Amino acid sequence: MAHLAAHLVWMVFVLLALWHVGMAAMPPSGRSGAVPTVGGKALFTPSRLATLAVAAVLLMFAALVAATAGLIDSGISRTVLAGLCYALATGLLVRAIGEFKYLGLFKRMRASRFATLDTWVYSPLCLLLAAGVASVAHAATT
Repeated sequence: MAHLAAHLVWMVFVLLALWHVGMAAMPPSGRSGAVPTVGGKALFTPSRLATLAVAAVLLMFAALVAATAGLIDSGISRTVLAGLCYALATGLLVRAIGEFKYLGLFKRMRASRFATLDTWVYSPLCLLLAAGVASVAHAATT
């Protein structure tokens, strides 16, 4: 079961990375719903380079999960990899909970396309990924 979870989690991270590469190729006006807004104005406008950097980090997360599960050889001990996975799972859980204003399950600002997507897609996905990454870490240490 943990092997299946590892495959699913690393594939989701790869798909998210590819999605970010696609977002980097779009004009900023085509990225509606990708960042929090207030009064129709984006709180920030990520550059193409920043979006590609996010894609690179997501690929590193995929590699971490795959290495922890033993799907690829990294030369790093599984105990260290599992610790990094637990840290990643914690970060994903914190992202899902949010900062209580614009982001996460407990946000107050809910009247935007981003807020709707965050409530129904982004935050639940972070919760599921946190559980999956933690299960991979747990399986690597038992």
